[in-house]
Amino acid sequence: MQFFETIKLEGNKLLNLDYHQKRMDKTRLEVLGLKEPIQLCKKILIPKELSAKIMKCRVTYSGQIENIEFEIYNPRKIKTLKIIIDNDIVYNYKFYDREQLNNLLKQKGVCDEILIVKNGLISDTSFSNIVFFDGRKFITPSQPLLKGTKRQKLLDTDKIKEEAIRLSDLKNFQSAYLINAMLDFESAVKIKMEDIV
Repeated sequence: MQFFETIKLEGNKLLNLDYHQKRMDKTRLEVLGLKEPIQLCKKILIPKELSAKIMKCRVTYSGQIENIEFEIYNPRKIKTLKIIIDNDIVYNYKFYDREQLNNLLKQKGVCDEILIVKNGLISDTSFSNIVFFDGRKFITPSQPLLKGTKRQKLLDTDKIKEEAIRLSDLKNFQSAYLINAMLDFESAVKIKMEDIV
């Protein structure tokens, strides 16, 4: 069983590395029963020629780190979300195998991305957590498929709150934002509510 972390590299610095470390430690302990942490800060060596670019650093691991690769970050252009209901999907760890998510993504039709509803509750898109704005506060679903590192940092710093969000609650929001390790909240992909169908 393989897992991965995608870490943002900007200005020769790996961002939010402590959050990625915590999630990797938790995954290795809970799934593989391994207590000895692997220190990401010691394992990831940043090539000097990458320091001026925004890059994705992907760390693939199981019991040990299996691969570390860098690629230039090219953000996806997303304006529309297709609501997909799946009560059986499980992606509570950052599994390398994304077959379940990819199968749901095939149902997006003409939309750019999907918004997954599980057991009546809004969860995530296929690649990000989501945050909604109700005119006063920013709220993220309390039942995401995967607890993202950026999501956790925003919760820890009180920039967002978490609540159970039902499909019927979407009418109460003004806009939505997609966040993940590569998408900062300040520059997150903004979705109009009428473009969630």
